[in-house]
Parts: sequence; structure tokens; C-alpha cells
Amino acid sequence: MTTRIQQLAQPKPDRLRYPDRRSVHWLDKSPSQRSKLPTENELTPRWAELCRSKTFQTQLLRSPRWQVSESALRAVASERLCRLAQPRAPPPIWQPALPLPTPLRKATQTAVATPRICQLARPKTRPLVAGHRCQLGTPKIPRKASARTELLATPKQEHPKHEGGRPVCWPVSRAARTCVPSQRLVALSSPKQGKSLFEGYKQYGVSSADPSPLRQHL
Repeated sequence: MTTRIQQLAQPKPDRLRYPDRRSVHWLDKSPSQRSKLPTENELTPRWAELCRSKTFQTQLLRSPRWQVSESALRAVASERLCRLAQPRAPPPIWQPALPLPTPLRKATQTAVATPRICQLARPKTRPLVAGHRCQLGTPKIPRKASARTELLATPKQEHPKHEGGRPVCWPVSRAARTCVPSQRLVALSSPKQGKSLFEGYKQYGVSSADPSPLRQHL
């Protein structure tokens, strides 16, 4: 137990001793040195390129405000640049939005409405629904339904032998109260006993039925 406590009390190893080995597993100890290392002449150009240490370039964030160079201050825009700097013109069929409120013309203000326009300008009258009858205009020419329409409008009569629905509660007859059920009826009215899937099943059991004539012949 003391050995285990001493092992747990040891500080954690420093994993940052090999900062250049980020693409491989961390090493608890330095790798063993080879007896003979290849020289620069033995390496291919590609190997020599891959053996070089990576250069970390720290890019400083530029401020949104920076000093404009003198060449940029003295620059003269070309004709092409001036043409591209122009705002895009709207299409010929484009029309600006009408101002609010829209000014009315003098002809509109002095116009006289015709009787047809006055008739169309009246609000539409709708019949009242909440307990009020709508007043319908009387027809100018009296209408009379045809014999076929009156025949179809008559309500359908019930059949002479039609019997209404049976009441929910009705008296039980004396014969039904004094009848004695048969043995078959008692067997059918008893609830079915549920059994498990393999209850009473014998895998190697032989049925007690008589063999068929074909088996007796064999």
C-alpha cells in the first residue's frame, strides 16, 4: 500500500518537453539515438525539406484605423475606375413611389359622378342573421312549382311494418327467467383458460391414436 501511495504522490511528467512532436504520441522519455545518422548528402531534397523546423508566423491584427500611404494619397483614378465607381442607374421602366399623401388633380376634384357610379358606391346591404328575418322582395311574376317538384318535395313516409327503436330497459320474459341452460351452453359460456406457449407440450411424446392402415401394412 505504501508503494502505491508513493507512486500516486509522484508529480505528473512534463509533456511539453517535445513541442515539435505534435503529430505523434507524447513520449515519456527521449527517443534512443541511432548509431549512424544519415548526412545531408544522403538525404533527398524532399526529405531535407521535410526535416526543416516549421516557422510560426504570428500575424498581428490590424486596427480598423491605419495610416494611409503617400502613394495612395497622390494616386489618380483611371477612367475605367471612375466609371465603375458610379452608382448603378435604375432601369428605364422604374418609377419612384408616390408621395404620401398623394396630391389630387384639379380635374379629379371637380368631377361629377354619374348615376351608375353613385349606385355602385352605395354599401352592400346584407340580411341580418341574429333572430331577424331578411326581407325579400316580392316577385313580379307569380311562380308555381311543377307536379314533379311537388312530388319530390313531399316527405318520405315510413313503411307500414316499420318498428321503432327498442327501449334501453325492457321486461324479461318469464320463460327466459325459468329456462335451464344445457351442458353445451354452460361449456360455451365458461371463460377460456389461458395457457403458456409450451404448457403441456411433450417433445418426445407419441400420440395414443390408432395407426393408419398404411402404417400397419408397412
